[in-house]
Amino acid sequence: MEVIFTERAKRDWDKLDKKIKDHIRKKLIFYSRANNPLVFAEKLKDKKLGMYRFRIGDWRIIFDYFQNKIYILRIAHRKDIYR
Repeated sequence: MEVIFTERAKRDWDKLDKKIKDHIRKKLIFYSRANNPLVFAEKLKDKKLGMYRFRIGDWRIIFDYFQNKIYILRIAHRKDIYR
């Protein structure tokens, strides 16, 4: 399964600490290799942000899922992501 970062997500990614990037990268690889990554996701009520989110420790990955591809929209700390 392919994971695609939007420009906004790339900017969010660039701001992260190396240790946090490594942790998130490992989880995204795990999710992308799963038969159904939506098992690990939660559907969002506010569709303005995106369709789903992954929770990775204190970090949230907002994403859309179409045609067997994960489109990463945002990456942020849980205290900041929903603002």
